[in-house]
Amino acid sequence: MREKLVKLREAAGYTQETFSKAIGISRSHYSQIETGEKDPSLKVSLKIKRKLGYDRDDIFFTHKSPVSRRAE
Repeated sequence: MREKLVKLREAAGYTQETFSKAIGISRSHYSQIETGEKDPSLKVSLKIKRKLGYDRDDIFFTHKSPVSRRAE
């Protein structure tokens, strides 16, 4: 689950239905993005970030796929 994405959407006053319409995709596709089943395309991720007024990429991280760096 992309918890930060959900919190930002809800704080902005959107339901999944109203938000998906606002960015031009189906509710089911948007739901799959929120649950982490699908990754958004670059175009869709930019629409999401712009609509939420958020410029970082961490809203697309899930608890299943943490970002880690190895020491070189």
